[in-house]
Amino acid sequence: MLLLSCRKSFFSGFPFSLRRHFSSSSRSLTKPYLRLFSSSSVQPPSSHSAMAAAAAAHPKDEAYLKEVIPKRIQLFETIQAQQKTHYQSLPSDPIKITLRDGTVKEGKKWTTSPLDVAKEISKSLAANALISQVNGVLWDMTRPLEGDCELKLFTFDSDEGRDTFWHSSAHILGQSLELEYGCKLCIGPCTTRGEGFYYDAFYGDLGLNEDHFKRIESGASKAAAEKQPFERIEVSREQALEMFSDNSFKVEIIKDLPEDKTITVYRCGPLVDLCRGPHIPSTSFVKAFACLKASSAYWRGDKDRESLQRVYGISYPDQKRLKEYIQRLEEAKKYDHRLLGTKQELFFCHPLSPGSWFFLPLGTRVYNKLTQFIRDQYRERGYQEVISPNMYNMQLWETSGHAANYKENMFLFEIEKQEFGLKPMNCPGHCLMFQHRVRSYRELPLRLADFGVLHRNEASGALTGLTRVRRFQQDDAHIFCRESQIKEEVRGVLEFINYAYNVFGFTFDLKLSTRPEKYLGELTTWEKAEAALTEALNEFGKPWQINEGDGAFYGPKIDISVSDALNRKFQCATLQLDFQLPARFDLYYSAEDEAKREVPVMIHRAILGSVERMFAILLEHYKGKWPFWLSPRQAIVCPVSEKSQPYALKVRDQIHEAGYYVDVDTSDRKIQKKVREAQLAQYNYILVVGEEEANTGQVSVRERDKSDHPVMSIDNLLKRFKEETDAFR
Repeated sequence: MLLLSCRKSFFSGFPFSLRRHFSSSSRSLTKPYLRLFSSSSVQPPSSHSAMAAAAAAHPKDEAYLKEVIPKRIQLFETIQAQQKTHYQSLPSDPIKITLRDGTVKEGKKWTTSPLDVAKEISKSLAANALISQVNGVLWDMTRPLEGDCELKLFTFDSDEGRDTFWHSSAHILGQSLELEYGCKLCIGPCTTRGEGFYYDAFYGDLGLNEDHFKRIESGASKAAAEKQPFERIEVSREQALEMFSDNSFKVEIIKDLPEDKTITVYRCGPLVDLCRGPHIPSTSFVKAFACLKASSAYWRGDKDRESLQRVYGISYPDQKRLKEYIQRLEEAKKYDHRLLGTKQELFFCHPLSPGSWFFLPLGTRVYNKLTQFIRDQYRERGYQEVISPNMYNMQLWETSGHAANYKENMFLFEIEKQEFGLKPMNCPGHCLMFQHRVRSYRELPLRLADFGVLHRNEASGALTGLTRVRRFQQDDAHIFCRESQIKEEVRGVLEFINYAYNVFGFTFDLKLSTRPEKYLGELTTWEKAEAALTEALNEFGKPWQINEGDGAFYGPKIDISVSDALNRKFQCATLQLDFQLPARFDLYYSAEDEAKREVPVMIHRAILGSVERMFAILLEHYKGKWPFWLSPRQAIVCPVSEKSQPYALKVRDQIHEAGYYVDVDTSDRKIQKKVREAQLAQYNYILVVGEEEANTGQVSVRERDKSDHPVMSIDNLLKRFKEETDAFR
């Protein structure tokens, strides 16, 4: 993974000589990977190392394996030795280490590591701790502590532990790919959905597929068996460029890094990679590893740049969990929303409009129910719905900052020699709405909601069903408020999210994403915004975590990831605090003193997020069995014979007039066949009527997934329907 440390390096200006990196030394002969390739006349021993095997299997990559990798390793070791000497020269003053439970341990500065503390607590913790947190910053278990600190330790059962485990597994994947195919590694993070990891690399003409997976997995298994430690060094920009001079992708990112940022490099076995880290102690923790799929990708997401190959993987500390994951994956495939959407006649996509989905009548019913659910809440929570234009002159996006930060993701066109763009978000248009007349402090908070159609120019290779599209709608809203109202408004949004997700049966996690490297505005404004969100989260009362540096360019945000019935995580709702757009649009309102103008704060929020994405998530979450209130097929009336059809049609009309979706099966099939077809179509209620029901004015009720068949009057049936709807069941 290619990232950088946000901490100012204490090594800045520390002189490292590069002149002797490749001179012969007895020290280099003790290193197996260098020894195997120190001379072309030296043959690998019978117990081939991973590199020797790779070179033998791929002669065309032999030069790469013999020259580039050993060069990186020796450069890494030279810098590592110099930094180790520097550490050892520093005074080991006593430090206090405060644990999560308040216990204070003693240690030595530049000597004691989190792993040393874990060993002191218990052997079990030392054997299972994957990563630590030092004063709120994630920290390698083997990295020495630098002073008094608060220390937290995390295992695989925590988000921090899992993310680090999968990030480290991406390095193991990268090692296997580099050795097997001599590819140029690009980036390898854990996935945004929080399950697994991938590595992008440039292979030239080679196209990876599932036939390559066994070889890749074999290389990963070898790396794990070798118990390779993850080792960290800090390097100067010049050293990083020297180390990765053979890889133009790494060089490009190194040159783009801010001048004042520390560059860190990690090594595991033969892999030396540019990476922010941190990592698990060693590859030995990865006991189970599997490749999931291979796909194409573009370098930096730019379709005009190099075409890369992306390999996705998953790993666990034991085989049992991997097996459970694979089983869960197979289960999820059966309920893929694209498969269910076709089967239930909900939606489809056409090649003449890629990334823009057609919602059929039944799918539109669900879509409208979702938006109506949110609209009903708007009335309760003081939102005002608005409608804004779909296209704007590019001057709007220049004012908002999106022209500089988002233009490549917009659909642009020319009208009368002026450039216009379809809106990818609603916020700049809502700023114009606020601006169109003088506002008073009495109007605040002003909550504007918009279901407007949005368009984003996603790469064709990134389009994935309803979860990644080009045309979509959001339950988008923007709250304009005073600084003194921030905490209350944020808490109100969090309560709205909590209410909606309880209805859907979701659990969710909260993360505060803080200032990114590229941001608008003053540092003091960002600090004030982050403090307000922190206070609101603390008062909300649910656990939350910090997601350093992942905020939007205009303000910090709270990310909400939901977990569905298959235990998968999705990013849906969002809450973003924005001090920048109001200033850029020169927004103001008159204060109590009418002569005084104040700038409002803007809160961006969505509950469903993209309605299309939420539709897909819910379809898979319910496994195609919609709850009654949301179902496009709430009931069907099945007459036993032709004699019962008039009564069946009468029942259908009564239910329809009461406002529910109901069909009637007037075919000449036998009743058993009618009921079976209705069950497969996932009707919530199957209402069987024969001569007896017609005579008594009742229906025989078959509720989905229940074995009893009670007989009910129409009035009682409609009463049940209302109870189900009101309770969102």
